[in-house]
Amino acid sequence: MSRVKIITDSNSGITQRQGEEMGIEVVPMPFFINETQYLEDITMTQEDFYRALQDDRAEVSTSQPSPETIMEIWTQGLKEYDEIVHIPMSSGISSSCATAMMLAQEDEFEGRVYVVDNQRISVTQRRSVLQAKELADRGFSGKEIFDILTRDKLESSIYIMVDTLKYLKKGGRLTPAVAAIGTVLRIKPVLQIQGDKLDSYAKVKTLKQAKQTMIKAISSDLEHRFADSGNMYIDIAHTQNREEAEKFREELNLLFPRHDIHIDPLSLSVSCHIGPGALAVTLSNEPKELAAVH
Repeated sequence: MSRVKIITDSNSGITQRQGEEMGIEVVPMPFFINETQYLEDITMTQEDFYRALQDDRAEVSTSQPSPETIMEIWTQGLKEYDEIVHIPMSSGISSSCATAMMLAQEDEFEGRVYVVDNQRISVTQRRSVLQAKELADRGFSGKEIFDILTRDKLESSIYIMVDTLKYLKKGGRLTPAVAAIGTVLRIKPVLQIQGDKLDSYAKVKTLKQAKQTMIKAISSDLEHRFADSGNMYIDIAHTQNREEAEKFREELNLLFPRHDIHIDPLSLSVSCHIGPGALAVTLSNEPKELAAVH
């Protein structure tokens, strides 16, 4: 039986400590504040990050791990394991996935390292990583895990309410004029990720309206889009908004009592683009290979 190592990045929401406890390697995603590079959960905490954002003059941006970093992690991993399944954040949001896929074609990695572009991020990416680890523990090969996660890559959905437009404007995802109009009208956009990039879904003015919009969206997905997808997980993500996330979970538990809803803060490299106060709800599937044994 092939020994398979699971690797992901910090955009999965899995911390360095959690990764060590679960036997999963977590590559920290780099980001910059005023041109100084930081690594999430290593050189900067969530608390310090949001404290830095309180300074309106702070300039934040994101990057990706260097090719040398990824290759060194793989090289070390292959000394102990036969294969590696690497699950980065969605290729529709970051070029880090494309970089990893290119590196996996190098002679020393080809056929031994499988980079999964299942187009997920945050708690949906976390679900994929945990599923990959369970599949590996159950004896599935790296290629089999890759095939399963790739097959199911569109079996997920994300809806996210953004509390401020400032960071979307800074990141070039909104023009200054649109951001200014939205700020004056106090618009809270609800965005979506359906297997690829971040797109607009709805415009609301209150948190209550945002939650109602997101609840209707996942209800519709469960009833129609994922009606034949088997078991679906509901999860919540947020940026410096734990109290509202807990309240949202209580509301969702009443509506969907069969679901064990996990809450995670969004990674700092994602938070660079949306700022504090965001709230998201997600759906992600359970592969039939695991549903059969649970």
